[in-house]
Amino acid sequence: MHYVAAFFAGAFLCNCLPHLIAGLQGMPFPTPFAKPHGVGDSSASVNFLWGFFNLLVALYLFSLHPFTLALTPELIAPLAGALSLGLWMSVHFGKVWRDKHAR
Repeated sequence: MHYVAAFFAGAFLCNCLPHLIAGLQGMPFPTPFAKPHGVGDSSASVNFLWGFFNLLVALYLFSLHPFTLALTPELIAPLAGALSLGLWMSVHFGKVWRDKHAR
């Protein structure tokens, strides 16, 4: 179960970045609260709050299962979570961006 929590800690940490960045730049960006979910844009404030929530979840999960920066399963699990969610997000939001700008 420890590796599952670490995997999701990495995924939440990765997910907080685009939302925090969009929010801090004052830019709209898709969130689960937009219509349609994950495609429509939410305000910068909603993005900042969603990104901050994701950051808090990641930090909470990391606090339950601390790790050291050594190439061990404790580090590989959150890296795998960040890698998998980051790749999925890059493909998904690349399609969303292309669809929005193709019009």
